[in-house]
Amino acid sequence: MNRMPVAERREQLIAAARAVASREGIDGTTVRAVAAEAGVSLGVVHYCFEDKDELLRAVADSITQQNLEGARRDLPEDADLPSVLEIAIRDLWERLRSDRGAQLLSYELTTSSLRHPELAQVAPSQYQHSWDAVEIFLTHAASTAGIRWATPVRRLARLILAAIDGYSLAWLVDGNDAEAEAGLQTVAAFLALQAVEDDGTTPEALTLDTGATDDDAAARDASMPA
Repeated sequence: MNRMPVAERREQLIAAARAVASREGIDGTTVRAVAAEAGVSLGVVHYCFEDKDELLRAVADSITQQNLEGARRDLPEDADLPSVLEIAIRDLWERLRSDRGAQLLSYELTTSSLRHPELAQVAPSQYQHSWDAVEIFLTHAASTAGIRWATPVRRLARLILAAIDGYSLAWLVDGNDAEAEAGLQTVAAFLALQAVEDDGTTPEALTLDTGATDDDAAARDASMPA
């Protein structure tokens, strides 16, 4: 077996653990299974990681770092807000749909963290990083589109992440692609309504096609306070 620097070996083992956990779940992610996935001995895994829990914490951190990198992606210069949101929703949906196992693993890590002290820091770290990622995107989107947000950015980030989590989890349950994509478009449409110009007015042409009908709009308007 070729010798490899420890940092590089750790990355290899994290990738292997993530692949195993995405397929088999956390319970099926044993040190032996990770070693087999990476094509190394058990001793190599134990040399790089104290135990399975440390390895799972590293997997969770790799997922959150990936989300942060996605939030910092470049947007077309001077793109308007509908274009920015369309790009974001398309990229988000493609990531969700392309790797269902990874999405399920992310939720599994969260819930396991809340029940197992050895993983206690995973869920808080996941959500802090996720809120940061959405906040980075919102700040970047506002700068690119030349608008500001009517709601404080951190609060808006928490709200948007909660909505995305809800639609993502529902998709994992029912596998309904059309409803999931339409739901994410609805989140984008809501976000567009939070955009204001410097004078406090809502920019024109910030509507997205969510499949809503005129009757839906009338019902929504009727429910709003005068």
